[in-house]
Amino acid sequence: MDSKITYSSDKKITKIIPDTSIIIEGLCSRMIESGELTPQGIIIHEAVIAELEAQANRGREIGVQGLEEIKKLRELSIKKDIDLEFKGTRPGDFEIKHAKSGEIDSVIREIAGEEDGALITGDKVQAMVAESKGIHVILVEFEEEEKPFILAQYFDETTMSVHLRENTTPKAKKGRPGAWKFVEVGNDKLEKEFMKELCKEVVREAKINEEGFIELDRRGSTVLQIGSYRIVITRPPFSDGYEITAVRPVKSLTLDEYKLSDKLNERIEKQAEGILIAGAPGHGKTTFATALALFYLGKNKIIKTVEAPRDLKLPDEITQLSMSHGSNQEIHDVLLLSRPDYTIFDEMRNTNDFVLFSDLRLSGVGMVGVIHATNPIDAIQRFIGRIELGVIPHVIDTVIFIRHGAVNRVFSVKMEVKVPAGMTEADLARPIVVVNDFDTGKSEFEIYSYGDQTIVVPIAKEQRSPTHELAAQSIENEFKKMAPKVKVDIVNSNKAVVYVPEQTMSRIIGKGGKHIEAIEKKLGINIDLKDLDDQAQESISYDVTIDKKSIRFFLDESLANKEVFIYVDGLYLLKGQASKKGIVNLVKGNKLGKILVNAINNEDDVEVRV
Repeated sequence: MDSKITYSSDKKITKIIPDTSIIIEGLCSRMIESGELTPQGIIIHEAVIAELEAQANRGREIGVQGLEEIKKLRELSIKKDIDLEFKGTRPGDFEIKHAKSGEIDSVIREIAGEEDGALITGDKVQAMVAESKGIHVILVEFEEEEKPFILAQYFDETTMSVHLRENTTPKAKKGRPGAWKFVEVGNDKLEKEFMKELCKEVVREAKINEEGFIELDRRGSTVLQIGSYRIVITRPPFSDGYEITAVRPVKSLTLDEYKLSDKLNERIEKQAEGILIAGAPGHGKTTFATALALFYLGKNKIIKTVEAPRDLKLPDEITQLSMSHGSNQEIHDVLLLSRPDYTIFDEMRNTNDFVLFSDLRLSGVGMVGVIHATNPIDAIQRFIGRIELGVIPHVIDTVIFIRHGAVNRVFSVKMEVKVPAGMTEADLARPIVVVNDFDTGKSEFEIYSYGDQTIVVPIAKEQRSPTHELAAQSIENEFKKMAPKVKVDIVNSNKAVVYVPEQTMSRIIGKGGKHIEAIEKKLGINIDLKDLDDQAQESISYDVTIDKKSIRFFLDESLANKEVFIYVDGLYLLKGQASKKGIVNLVKGNKLGKILVNAINNEDDVEVRV
């Protein structure tokens, strides 16, 4: 780190009085060692010691750094025959608490004036105030030389996150969401002293980097952002050792690259204003939220974000607000007064987050919330008990579940007054939050009050009433007049999905849709026509691992003993058989196995269908 030194006068320096800013940076000892400063005496105000001690007791790294610098100055004073003194009155809790308001700086200036010494500081405001009072000042301005970010050495283009912990070798997750490996990125164990210095260097980088800031600084933990890197530091006593976790997005995507259906694209663009993006950690929720923000920005919408920490990589046109540096009320007021079209609420965790999201949505702000969940319904359930049940459909209208970096399922939410599924008595009708599969329109869950409890009831897919069976048979008979193969799926009393071969669809629809309209009128039900071949093979989610001899696809256990088909970039490659635990074990060494390994390693589109 280079420094520019400005002297307020030509007066010979005999005594220096460093303030807290210069002590924390360790510049005073460095300048004495290099010969830039040759004082006969150093005076350290007791207020500096008190402030650093308070910081260190709260577990903040800057307090520890400052106390180590004072220890070093003590050693230098003995070595170079410099008179080191501690003067002044130790400040009370009020002065320490209001250090940022200038209370500590004020008492340091006073002693500099009394001792006729030179105040040495890295704070421009402190220097200006001291000069205005006739106090001799040495202002040190820091000029950081351009060099790569210290943690960048552990990253390459495939690295998702780096995990550094004392007494272990450095490790990293490499790959893409849902298909990554945990590998070593260094052979030597990281010693405690090295980790301490690395933590200091990362914090220093966040302070001087134009794209860096400290989001949270608590006892034992620090969260900061440097460019595209989100970094979490933990240290004793909060953790049992020094640890750094650095996360970086592997790839930025546009909404078009997710290949969403026309129906979902239309929903996102024209209707959805209470969206939840849900998924397990590391599966690509934040990447999708970024793509959605850029999509709305491209539609000339005003976008703002609420984050803690601020780790979305977005253009300057989007304002990013921090939950760590503002209260819920402040964020609420700012968003309502600035009138954004959409607000991206990243990483919703506690009750205050859910209440703020709901309040803003009910105020008319379009909201997109990012939330951890193992399945789509869990995202909705996390609102239960935090807001009124009847309000949920007005807050959430669409749930997009992300798995392995892709859109896995989409739910829509609405309110109906009806008899709950499985009940028959008409007097049991009540307001029910109905969660439907967005693509098929089928009811998946019902949420309603039962006594003094709120319950979430899955709708059994196998249950079909006799009326639905009769309707399905009638529809099937009608369509068999035009198609050799027909499958009918009754969604509800007003809608059915009919699967027919693709080559027969145009004839069934008729010119301008007149034929299908006539059939709907005749049967008294809305028909959604779909390709039978697409329905025959359904794409499924999976986890995959590659070891020395085999490739293993881990499927849901409900697919036990099923035959599966594997496609690469849309082309059929091979088939396999799932075990009773839902595992497909394939040989790695043959020709097809090698093709599949290369496709997985190159992040090609590997699809498993059943």
